[in-house]
Amino acid sequence: MIGAVIAMQSEADILLEQMDVLRHLTVSGKNVYVGKAFSKDVALCVCGVGKVNAAMGTQLLISKFDAEKILNFGVAGGLNDSTKLCAVYQIDSAVQFDFDLTQLNGTKIGTLDEYAENYLKLNLLNLKMPKKKLGTSDRFNNSAEDYKLLTAELKADIRDMEGAAIVQVAYSAQLPVFSFKAISDVAGSGSTTEQFLKNKAGALFNLKSCLPQIFEEL
Repeated sequence: MIGAVIAMQSEADILLEQMDVLRHLTVSGKNVYVGKAFSKDVALCVCGVGKVNAAMGTQLLISKFDAEKILNFGVAGGLNDSTKLCAVYQIDSAVQFDFDLTQLNGTKIGTLDEYAENYLKLNLLNLKMPKKKLGTSDRFNNSAEDYKLLTAELKADIRDMEGAAIVQVAYSAQLPVFSFKAISDVAGSGSTTEQFLKNKAGALFNLKSCLPQIFEEL
């Protein structure tokens, strides 16, 4: 069973439109759709925005639906010239850039207490798709301080609000985890909110076209 953890209903719909849904239920306040997509068993959880919601949704799919691998996809913000609006990228590593134990442990920012490195590696599919680093936090903003941390210190390419939390839960369950992001906004190109609203549909359209290839390789 593939466990798909998706933040927003609009993001989930691009898979649901191509999925034979056998059951739709609500578990712990989360919408879960169970069925088949591209001939594979799938349980899709619309978890909601943010790291806690993402972790809840991931654990729900593992505990209640026996997910054997975890998939996350959706729109996200680009951080440098290598990320193009509406393009789709495969995530190869992710960090929680709002997690900070540097004063206590002397570790790099984003390093979880139980790990030695701040970036956690994801599993990769054999796809002709550029690979990028993801920074995750519980905030959507145009902060110059966040941008400097993400680009200068962490060398991240993309930012979102769920990805690294999903990876952390998958690691704890010793399950493979995969993530794909389509760029809705790019830092330094005007208001991220305005860009997001303008480009979200185009980014999701391109991401939807990639789903058959992604599921073939999963």
